[in-house]
Amino acid sequence: MLDTIKTLKGYKLKSTDGEIGEVNEFYFDDKHWTIRYLVAETGNWLYGRQVLLSPYSLSSVNRDQKTISVNLTKTQIEESPSLETHKPVSRQYEESYYSYYRWPTYWDGPSAWGQYAYPGQARDHWDTVRRSDNAWDPNLRSTKDVTGHNVEASNGEIGHVDDFVIEDDSWTIRYLIIDTKNWLPGKKVLIAPQWIDRINWIDSKVFTSLSREAIERSPEYSEQVLLDREYESKLYGHYSRRGYWDESARL
Repeated sequence: MLDTIKTLKGYKLKSTDGEIGEVNEFYFDDKHWTIRYLVAETGNWLYGRQVLLSPYSLSSVNRDQKTISVNLTKTQIEESPSLETHKPVSRQYEESYYSYYRWPTYWDGPSAWGQYAYPGQARDHWDTVRRSDNAWDPNLRSTKDVTGHNVEASNGEIGHVDDFVIEDDSWTIRYLIIDTKNWLPGKKVLIAPQWIDRINWIDSKVFTSLSREAIERSPEYSEQVLLDREYESKLYGHYSRRGYWDESARL
């Protein structure tokens, strides 16, 4: 199911033996555009450190109760490798983190989750996954930091990043929500990461080869829009692109 980052922010996080806090922000990689960690706001419980939760640990999202279930105990989380608040997530930290939980590393393989397309796939074989020749070095970005980046179409600026739409089974970012209010008053549109050419992280700019005119004519997005397959098909059809649901490699 598709959800926005702003919707999920503030959801309560429930471990197997009690509540551990709430969702504060997300880290994603800029290759597969997949959420790698939820950052938990734990109050005074683990003050002074970031609590990162990999989608490997997430078992379900309850939209009625606004909760996300975490398949870990509070002790497991408390004894996990510590990362100080506001410190970047380094490869050294990630290797320690994944070793602690005995999860397969997501950067060892061609798919979004290493050898698999979804974090929960082949769970019984996690211990047999080994480092592959397809290992890559991820660059993690914060959704909070990228929000507000200006978006440049092929023929000029068109708006800024307002939010993200993620699929909560693969935890892949399916769309960036672009606010075009300075050019198209009141209108928001969706752009898939695959339609982005590059990002200038220093200048905080996102570049797409889509034209301003094409973006202007694209299906409008609002919080009232139902993000179902009908809407997505219309969006992809507008840009004459093949839907990700036809291309996904269900490994």
